[in-house]
Amino acid sequence: MILVTGATGFLGAEVAKLLVETGLNIRCTKRSTSNFPALLNNYASQIDWVDADITDAFALEDALQGVDQVYNCAAWVSLKTAEKEPMIRTNVTGTANLVDLCVKNHIRMVHVSSVAAVGEAKPGELITESHHLDPTTENDGYAISKLESEMEVWRGMAEGLDAVIVNPTIIIGRSAGTDGSGQIFETVRKGLKFYTRGSIGFVDVVDVAKCMKALMESGISGERYIINAENRTYHQLFTEIAGYFNIPAPAKLAKPWMMELAWRGAALAAVITGKAPVLDKTSAKAASVTRNFDNSKIKKAINFQFKPVSETIREICFSK
Repeated sequence: MILVTGATGFLGAEVAKLLVETGLNIRCTKRSTSNFPALLNNYASQIDWVDADITDAFALEDALQGVDQVYNCAAWVSLKTAEKEPMIRTNVTGTANLVDLCVKNHIRMVHVSSVAAVGEAKPGELITESHHLDPTTENDGYAISKLESEMEVWRGMAEGLDAVIVNPTIIIGRSAGTDGSGQIFETVRKGLKFYTRGSIGFVDVVDVAKCMKALMESGISGERYIINAENRTYHQLFTEIAGYFNIPAPAKLAKPWMMELAWRGAALAAVITGKAPVLDKTSAKAASVTRNFDNSKIKKAINFQFKPVSETIREICFSK
């Protein structure tokens, strides 16, 4: 039996779908208040759903009965300042619980981290798995939560855990809808006027799921892998999306002082509305930073060829 945590989320649902389609027996965890993802509507009878928050060690232990493989996709993502510390505690505690139980029961794990937990390279160099985030200089709550969660997995490996870690770049795909990375497409579709100088990596959600499955079945242990199809500047990305929507591409460069005003305005709007800010200080600064990633390690490990980002962009735009 295979357990997928976070299967109601964007990536977790895609992992569950891939496993079911290949004929594997799977169990998926969800919170009692979670909605079933539309992506899995056609597979309801083939999935054993259990209510188990990963911060509840007792419920998690029950969910792991008879399980020999775990895909850990569960994570809380929030830009709200008030939720920073609770998010860190939740993500780290949940991962620690899962690690402890997998060590105890000799269960193999593929853990989803993020490139947010990977450090920076020197100017002009690609970021690789050997780079590590400096927690003493990091203020992004999500990055800290992913780094500390990843450290729990490394701690487990030192105690005998059979595991591998994946660090995806920005995951895109049709099933994201208007949430998460889907907000990028929705923002451009509504007529984005500005672009930033930054760059980052992008990867199709299906490719991330395929890499995770291949790593699980490879027997590789004690390694981390950046999962990235291509590096794109935000200007390139926005221009291509706008082209598929047949609208003008963003033509004005958003300078750092403009981004400063933007995140402050978003913070004020969030206070007034009570909703999460559409832009926070960390994201505003990151939008102007060049972060390009090396994907050679994963390609060599499982002989994988990534789907071109342009194909995924086209599919997303045509689905709207």
